[in-house]
Amino acid sequence: MHFRLVDAIVEQGPDRVVTLKHVSNAEEYLLDHFPGFPVLPGVMMLEAMVQAGRVLLDPLDKADPPLVLGQVRGLKYGTFVPPGSTLRVEVTRSKEHPGGEVELKAEATRIDPTGGEHPVAASGRIVLRPARAHRG
Repeated sequence: MHFRLVDAIVEQGPDRVVTLKHVSNAEEYLLDHFPGFPVLPGVMMLEAMVQAGRVLLDPLDKADPPLVLGQVRGLKYGTFVPPGSTLRVEVTRSKEHPGGEVELKAEATRIDPTGGEHPVAASGRIVLRPARAHRG
């Protein structure tokens, strides 16, 4: 199953990207998370950060091999993101490592339809790397 968690690219440059994911009641993963209190699961917030990172590093989505999540560091969750909210994801290039690994700083904030504050929903560092074929 594949979930697209980048609905719009707001800003994009060589070292930074800002994306949006509009969370609606139609998202099938909200049915069970949590019954009676639907919120965007934390793992989907992380996946939104990974997908934004791919947009930054591979804007044309043509990397061969594709970029995959290699590591997560210091991931912290803040506020819930209910349906009707928008997840704003900002990803900044931090360091490049041997073997094509790139460390990124990522922060996801919740934008409510009424405006107001933008509390942090998730933040941390992620490392994207080229997928490796396993032989065995």
